[in-house]
Amino acid sequence: MIAARRNTTTKFQKKITPYLFLTPTLALMFVLMVIPIVMVIRYSAMDNVIMNKSPQVIGFSNYVRILSDKNFHTAVSNTIFFTVVSVIAHMAIGLSFAMMLNTTVLSNMTKSFFRVIYVLPWVFTAAIIAILWRLLLNPNGVINYFLESLGLISEKVEWLGSRKTALGALTFINIWSGYPFYMVSLLAGLQGISHDLYEASEVDGATKVQQFFYITIPQLKPIIVSMAMLDCIWTMQQFSLVWMTTGGGPIRATEMISTYTYKLAFSKYEFSMASASAVLILVFSMILAFVYVKSQVSRD
Repeated sequence: MIAARRNTTTKFQKKITPYLFLTPTLALMFVLMVIPIVMVIRYSAMDNVIMNKSPQVIGFSNYVRILSDKNFHTAVSNTIFFTVVSVIAHMAIGLSFAMMLNTTVLSNMTKSFFRVIYVLPWVFTAAIIAILWRLLLNPNGVINYFLESLGLISEKVEWLGSRKTALGALTFINIWSGYPFYMVSLLAGLQGISHDLYEASEVDGATKVQQFFYITIPQLKPIIVSMAMLDCIWTMQQFSLVWMTTGGGPIRATEMISTYTYKLAFSKYEFSMASASAVLILVFSMILAFVYVKSQVSRD
């Protein structure tokens, strides 16, 4: 009888031990994530909290105001363009550089040198990237001087100060700063592909183009899908780079959902509206996160 109780106690201890180790992390996540998210959702269903001493519950009115706001529509369209173009360009540039660094044509010393050069944008912080490109894209900066010297432009361009060029310039800066993540990940994936597959295809008469589409891409597909989902989430929520380069201007030409939400809270002090916008961002992010998890499960 005593031995049976001891066995039961031992089994119970073994089952509960992992949860005890997880308790501090779960408690921290609850305090830093669950409570703030619940508070933001609660604020989004009330009139202007913080600024109003006795806020009242108004249901989905804030969401109706946000979804019918033309500035929100502008922010959404800018965010979609910014995200889609950035993700596609990250993928194309990252894959091109990864394949170049994986080739056997270049020596190991040369490939090591280019690895250091290509990964540099990923090392810089958003503040450094913003300052660097604001200087380069200044009307009196290096970019305009170089383009004028080549005869490509006849007058100095306000790359970040014009509504026509600001969004494209900002997207280019984000592409430049983000492609190394793809390059490093895809390079690791390329190095994991067995050379036997390429040798067998060469025996069968496959060209380099056919090898790329029928061997390289299928082998890299799990990595590509995972990175694309993560990059969509990260790019859609990009704030620091946008804020420090254009601030959402000029005249909302580069307004993103993140900067729109920030301005609602800390420029207009409409915290309930900002909370509703933040909840919408959370919903979009959760949808993408769900797709990412599903892709990971199907991969496993």
